[in-house]
Order: sequence, then C-alpha cells, then structure tokens
Amino acid sequence: MKIVYKESFVIRLEKQLKYISIDNPTAAKRFKNDLIAKIKAIPVHPKSHRKSIYFDDENIRDLIFKGYTIVYRITSYQIEIFGFVKYHEKPTD
Repeated sequence: MKIVYKESFVIRLEKQLKYISIDNPTAAKRFKNDLIAKIKAIPVHPKSHRKSIYFDDENIRDLIFKGYTIVYRITSYQIEIFGFVKYHEKPTD
C-alpha cells in the first residue's frame, strides 16, 4: 500500500521541525526520522491506530507520536497522511 503525504501535513511538520531545531537540531532530525519510521509501518496494520477523534469515519485514524497526533486516511490503494497537530481535546465548533 502506497503512502501519500499531503501538503497540509508536510507544511505543519516542517514548521515544527524548525521550531525544535532552534534549540536542538539533532533532536529535530531524530524526531523526523522516528516519525517517518512510524508512518512507514502503518501499511502493515493500517487500522491498528485509534479511530480519529476529529472525524466520524472508520477509515480516518490517529497515530499518536510524542504528544502529536498524525491523522491519516485509509483508502483501498493508499494511506493519505494529512494531519499533524499537537494533541488536544476534540476542537469545538
């Protein structure tokens, strides 16, 4: 199964990596490498992570990583990584 990184995810991740690298560039690299490794493992068991608290859809899942939520969608042929947020309660309308 193919993994697709949506622009919304990439932009938010890059912003966070820049912030982390201000104090510790090595930690930023390690954070990115560890996160990408977790994401690359998703296709093995795509539904192993919890159903998203942000969407009412069984095919949208939340991967929790070091206090961040990575939101992804499972389709019949790919995994779409589209959300990257600091963990918090479900947003209110």
